[in-house]
Amino acid sequence: MTFSIVAYDPREKEWGIAVQSKFLGVGAVVPFAKAGVGAVATQSYANTAYGPQALEWMAQGKSAEEAMELITKDDPDKEMRQVGLIDAAGSAATFTGSACYDWAGGVTGKHFAAQGNILVDEKTVKAMAETFEATEGSLAHRLLQALHAGQQAGGDSRGQQSAALLVVKEKGGYGGYNDRFIDLRVDDHPDPINELIRIYGLQQLYFSKAKPEKIVAVAGEVKETVIQHLKRLDYLKANPSDDAELHQALTAYLHTENFEEREQEQGKIDLEVLEFMKNQ
Repeated sequence: MTFSIVAYDPREKEWGIAVQSKFLGVGAVVPFAKAGVGAVATQSYANTAYGPQALEWMAQGKSAEEAMELITKDDPDKEMRQVGLIDAAGSAATFTGSACYDWAGGVTGKHFAAQGNILVDEKTVKAMAETFEATEGSLAHRLLQALHAGQQAGGDSRGQQSAALLVVKEKGGYGGYNDRFIDLRVDDHPDPINELIRIYGLQQLYFSKAKPEKIVAVAGEVKETVIQHLKRLDYLKANPSDDAELHQALTAYLHTENFEEREQEQGKIDLEVLEFMKNQ
């Protein structure tokens, strides 16, 4: 009742999984990953022990194919399981047990494995693979586009309910204290993939660094717009008496909205933050 894609970005040294299912909170069951080691998607009567087991084997230097053999060989219910693995070097493996409900299957390619069960047909997995290979950009973006293409091609034959995106990289988490670079879940929603794409956009807005070309002076029309919306949002009661007062109000807004990663020196603003402010 699930389709997923696991993949690796060799340039950024990122490992990730994107998944959708007619199942509540799929992000709590399917995805496992560890920076420098690999990623796992375990589904179809998921054996959640496969996640830590596969990561442990791959941490010891086993390839995705070798880890797949090791985690499934002693499982009496392995023919009901489906798993996708990507190892530290980006080699992929996918397994679909013979007892998985139709349509079920998977495909591997350069740095990815895509798989699904209880699908409308094989077009979902094919669309995920082709889209991942053809899409440029970050690993997260490619995974989400692949997931969306899989849904457009048919997806889970029972419908949609939840989706998740997990990407890890060394010191990629908040403050650099762990490897959870992106960890987003939509647990129950009529359109979970598009909702996941929406909150990924917010995650990028809040936690990505400002683009140099988007940093502009708070002057002229930009200044008027900033003042207008700071007043509307009750950070200013009237027009500021000077630039220091304006900067103080803007700083209060940025910190309230968790835009510390987008904060600029006095007299400048990130246009992506301004666009968010205008739409509040």
